[in-house]
Formats: sequence, structure tokens, C-alpha cells
Amino acid sequence: MCGDIVPTEVARCPGCGAWSRRRDFRALGVAVFMLLGFNAFVDLGAGISLLRAAEPLDVTTHDAFDPAEAERMLGPYGDVFVISGVMAVVTGLLYLVWLWRARGQSPGPHRHHRAWLLLGWATPVVNLWLPPRMVYDIWVSSGRYRTVQRQRAAAVVGAWWTCLLLGTGLGKVFVAGSAQTLAEARFAVHVGVAAAAFQALAAALCMGGVFEITRLQVGREP
Repeated sequence: MCGDIVPTEVARCPGCGAWSRRRDFRALGVAVFMLLGFNAFVDLGAGISLLRAAEPLDVTTHDAFDPAEAERMLGPYGDVFVISGVMAVVTGLLYLVWLWRARGQSPGPHRHHRAWLLLGWATPVVNLWLPPRMVYDIWVSSGRYRTVQRQRAAAVVGAWWTCLLLGTGLGKVFVAGSAQTLAEARFAVHVGVAAAAFQALAAALCMGGVFEITRLQVGREP
């Protein structure tokens, strides 16, 4: 970046601090990719299982409905969503480590300081819009993207973030819901299926972003 001569034995330019070559962090990317895939598999399985549970409720009448039986049937799925949330936290921590490495090696320009990679997820209100912006900046600055490619990356990041917010919110609604009436039980099943679908789709879209950014950063020299 500054035009200085960089010795082959160092990874950063002694003059400006820019990376002279990109570090290979495929192992970390693969770990995040596989954890995301496992999360998607669990969420997809929960959604399909809930769809099967909805079949008896569709033919049940109000007179034959048993609230205790419905609560007993839907209770384990609430536990599944809680476990899925714990898994998402663990995956998210490793994802942040990977994202920190990717941000440090992407040439930029970046609209926000690197510290916001961590602060952006923990700061209320800000965490609703800042994380996808930083992921997008890392993605498009990791490769020589044209306008159409930038728009595609923005669409993937936007879809991922929308699905993540919807899946998280609907999952909380499902866990906090009840099944004291037939209408409540049917509503809870539909909310649970939607939450599982959005969470699985969010994990799949995130897998695509992790794969592409890792490929761009380790697949060519800057």
C-alpha cells in the first residue's frame, strides 16, 4: 500500500502495517461452516417433526381437545429451541473469531472500526443493523467485485440477517406460548415451524457467506 519493500519472512509491511500475504485460516472457516450446518440440520429436523405433530391437531375438535396432552406434546420442542439457542451462541462465538480474522485481512474500505465487530453484537439497537453491514464490508472488500456481484452479496447478507431476526423472535414466542386451547396449540405449532424454518435458512445462508469470504481470502494473493 505504501510502496515499501516487504521482506519475504514477515507477514506485514514494516512501513504501513498492511498484510503482505494472507494467512490461511481455512481450518477455522471449516469449523464454523460445519457448526452452522449442524445447527441447520437440528432446526430442519425440529420443523419437520413439528409439521407431523400438527396433523393430529388439524382433525381434533374442541370437545376432544386435551390441553394437558397438547402441552406434553409441545413441551419437548420448547426444549429443542432452547438447546438450539445454546448451540447458536457457541457457533456465534466461533463465528466472531473467524470474522475478526477475516476483517483483519480484508483490505477495505470499511465503514466501521474493527472493535465494532464485537461491540456491534452487544450494543442494544445497534445490534439490529450493524453486524450485517460489517459482514457485507468484509465480503465485498475480500474480492474484486463488480456492481452486480456486490448486489448479490448484499442480497445474501440481507436475507441471512432477516431470517436470523425472524427465527430468533419466533423461537422466543414459541417457547413463551401456551396450548390451553385448540387455537393456541395450532398457533404454537405454526409459529414453531416458521421459527425452525427461518433458523435453518439463516444458518444455510451464513454458511454461504463463510464459504465465500474464506475462499476469497485464502484462494488468491492480495
